[in-house]
Amino acid sequence: MIQGIEQPDIIQINSSLRLKKFDGYYDFAYQWYLDKETVRLVDGEDATIYDMEKLHRMYDYLNNHGELYFIEIKELNKYIPIGDVTFWQEDMPIVIGDKNYRNCGIGLLVIKTLIKRAITIGYKTIYVNEIYDYNESSKAVFIKAGFNEYKKTELGSAYLLNLENYK
Repeated sequence: MIQGIEQPDIIQINSSLRLKKFDGYYDFAYQWYLDKETVRLVDGEDATIYDMEKLHRMYDYLNNHGELYFIEIKELNKYIPIGDVTFWQEDMPIVIGDKNYRNCGIGLLVIKTLIKRAITIGYKTIYVNEIYDYNESSKAVFIKAGFNEYKKTELGSAYLLNLENYK
């Protein structure tokens, strides 16, 4: 949650894609964090796969720091979760957990939607705290959305987007 800001239950991105506010249920997401490559992209080279306790701690942390959403896609007239994203001014961690939906533009649509949310809230600048140097797809999607690298971090780079001139 973002202090003093009401989080919408649903943010509709298009007719088949939406963000659904975290409701405390996340058992379905466990399988995403059992994948070593996914965890490496999220937590770094030496990361270990998640157990349910670690998953609980992660979602608890994210939910307490920003607006936590599950990314859902409509299939056969039913929305299914395929990833998660958390948004606050200082960061925007995003995971497309279901590998079948990676590299098909969903991440960019989600990021652009949350940029609009940031403008609505009144933010002038938003940040991505760190993207690891080896996470080329994440770097590319944030740059495509308009973010710019503004400093090096221990394992990668931090990015920012000035919203005052954003189109």
